[in-house]
Amino acid sequence: MSQIVSDFLLHRLNEWGINRIYGYPGDGINGIVGALDRLQDRIEFIQTRHEEMAAFMACAHAKFTGEVGVCLATSGPGAIHLLNGLYDAKLDHQPVVAIVGQQSRAALGGDYQQEVDLISLFKDVAHEYVHMCATPAQVRHLIDRAVRIAKTERTVTCLIFPNDVQELEAVEKPPRAHGTIHSSTGYTIPRVIPHQQDLQQAAEVLNRGKKVAILVGAGALGATDEVIQVAELLGAGVAKALLGKGALPDELPFVTGAIGLLGTKPSWELMDGCDTLLMIGSSFPYSEFLPEEGQARGVQIDLDGRMLGIRYPMEVNLVGDSAETLRALIPLLTRKTNRAWREKIEKDVAQWWQVLESRAMHDADPINPQRVFWELSSRLPDNCIISSDSGSAANWYARDLKIRRGMMCSLSGGLATMGPGVPYAIAAKFAFPDRVAIALVGDGAMQMNGNSELVTAAKYWQQWQDPRLIVLVLNNRDLNQVTWEQRVMSGDPKFEGSQSLPDFPYARYAELLGFKGIRVDRPESIGPAWEEALAADRPVILEAYTDGNVPPLPPHIKLEQAKAYVSALLHRDPEAINIIKQSIKEIKESWFSSGQEEKGN
Repeated sequence: MSQIVSDFLLHRLNEWGINRIYGYPGDGINGIVGALDRLQDRIEFIQTRHEEMAAFMACAHAKFTGEVGVCLATSGPGAIHLLNGLYDAKLDHQPVVAIVGQQSRAALGGDYQQEVDLISLFKDVAHEYVHMCATPAQVRHLIDRAVRIAKTERTVTCLIFPNDVQELEAVEKPPRAHGTIHSSTGYTIPRVIPHQQDLQQAAEVLNRGKKVAILVGAGALGATDEVIQVAELLGAGVAKALLGKGALPDELPFVTGAIGLLGTKPSWELMDGCDTLLMIGSSFPYSEFLPEEGQARGVQIDLDGRMLGIRYPMEVNLVGDSAETLRALIPLLTRKTNRAWREKIEKDVAQWWQVLESRAMHDADPINPQRVFWELSSRLPDNCIISSDSGSAANWYARDLKIRRGMMCSLSGGLATMGPGVPYAIAAKFAFPDRVAIALVGDGAMQMNGNSELVTAAKYWQQWQDPRLIVLVLNNRDLNQVTWEQRVMSGDPKFEGSQSLPDFPYARYAELLGFKGIRVDRPESIGPAWEEALAADRPVILEAYTDGNVPPLPPHIKLEQAKAYVSALLHRDPEAINIIKQSIKEIKESWFSSGQEEKGN
């Protein structure tokens, strides 16, 4: 029996191992939606509240599974809505295929309703491969190339299907004639390692270093054991870019934690004092947090040669898979007998965890957000999956949570967009229904789209093997990260007209959806609240009524930042008095730890 293009499209995707599509319906994709109904036994369709959320979920699926994520949207406005989530995938190098509808071919160029030049629209975000299907004979190779290129280049690709083409009779096997394409499925990730002479040159640099620093990113997520072995041989400390937070357990004494504005003091000191830098699978962009140019010799490993040597002037650039390259490099490395540098790093790390605990226990009005994360850290379930949204929540996620082996975690790294925290966690539950998923979200992101996407969770949660999806909402009634950026970077006071948010009852809203809602406004209740949430038999919204005046201090305060900060307070910031009180508490802990270090020396 012959089939139509839409059926063949889904069959072909399924042959590539794709069994789930995130999307939202519309008349521009009626043919594909009808095929999804007929093929429910092969491909599951997840209906999101918005196309942007579908793209976020496809990105998260790729991040947490290593598979290609697929999202579906109708023509015109639906396709446009996908863009932000697709850019999240592109900038974080995730394989995602977007399938979008289009008006009938005969209408194109006629200023028809919802007619948008989709090829031009997607040409940047899906620049490696974006094409419109004009005839059924194309479908096979369009699908094959879109999926293969997404996997090979770790990027976004896009296919556009006019709605009349979706209903045409499929051509499963194009005729063997001039001008036809005969493609196939299948792709195996290659083994990519550098040449031996390049490995030897890298080893020479690393062996000569006396104070080695390692920086890992998302490209090191599959190289945990190899990074640990290299760090042990070189007596190095390891800092982690945000997307590499899950690459190494935080319980290791030489792991200095996050780097950058959201980073830790030990990571700052690691980079400030090193004479050799090894970057592994990271495109961390902020040069001010890396060694000064000329201070350190550099070696970088990345699977994408385009990302080499653009963050720091590297002496040796190695194109290769992180784990494979490190395994080839390890036999060439010499164990350092002088462990003074390592001992200093471990001492700094131990002191820093004490600082974080002290900061978390400071009083605030009514709750210190750091304590919410600190109390969660020791209670994190084995093998849980954590997502963070952008905003001040990302600061505490980066610093206060200790990730253990077996856990996965992510956020929007390259794009740093608001909004993916909740959809990331929902996608994690579909990919791993037996694992606990935890989303850490600010009230700005929650009001932007998180509240709506809880409706998606309400639609599907009872089919998950483990129903626990926990969403922490930091209710501080403020677009907090931007407020602090205005103060510290621009020297401007908080502008309440743009920064203040309405006080929304998140926990009560959760109860309306059939979830458990927990509201915490006393510090002594935080620990018990997490235990109640983790013991629940359904999704949970844990609403923490937090103090937005607790400063997310950078690991190193520059003179310009201090001047801007003071300027904001002098310009009658509405929270000036409370800010000063909280800042004194935070800074005091850093001074105390520095004093203890000097006393110890």
